[in-house]
Amino acid sequence: MPDQANSASSRPLILVIEDELPIRRFLRATLTSNGYQIAEAATASEGLRQAATLQPEVIMLDLGLPDRDGLEVALQLRTWTTTPIIVLSARGQESDKIAALDAGADDYLTKPFGTGELLARIRVILRRAALVSLPGSSEPVVTVGDLRIDLALRQVWLADQEIHLTPIQYNLLRALARHVGKVMTHKQLLHEAWGSGYEADSQYVRVYMSQLRHKLEADPTRPRYLLTEPGVGYRLKLDV
Repeated sequence: MPDQANSASSRPLILVIEDELPIRRFLRATLTSNGYQIAEAATASEGLRQAATLQPEVIMLDLGLPDRDGLEVALQLRTWTTTPIIVLSARGQESDKIAALDAGADDYLTKPFGTGELLARIRVILRRAALVSLPGSSEPVVTVGDLRIDLALRQVWLADQEIHLTPIQYNLLRALARHVGKVMTHKQLLHEAWGSGYEADSQYVRVYMSQLRHKLEADPTRPRYLLTEPGVGYRLKLDV
């Protein structure tokens, strides 16, 4: 019995906040058969309560909840927790994705979605969470392939060569590195790299991302590290 208890406690707990019973059943079967624990909530209020009491490793959040819009739930969660949030929604427009990511979601899956993609997104979320919470350092060294970003020393290395960046280029890369694997919207990147007041100037991000790619990518037209999420923003790829 103790071995079973330890095995269960070592499995990541995923909280599913979703009002549609068929989708919860699908997620329950998929997640439990792939080694995850699952908790379920059919309303926003119940989901918020369980998020606080259970402290899951991942929250899967539907936007169309009966008692409150999922965007409001994400915003409220972000006032007290950094638990990764994956939005599940039938709303597939770019504006919906941007709104969810700006509200604090880490990823966005449009219904219907495949089992393989769902599990891959969860694995990326959990790897990123483990990376950014390395013990003993609030400013970790982020390593992706041959790219190494030392956030404490403000140094960037590609293979054995140090890459010299301008302050804005570094700020932009640092923002992506601190959220490695996560889609960052133009608005989020502008705020982190330039500060408040620049959130509407998305062209700045495009220009500096082009500069970064020319310094970091072997072929800037086919980037391995700095990926574009069309109409939404950019992502520093977790695995290459």
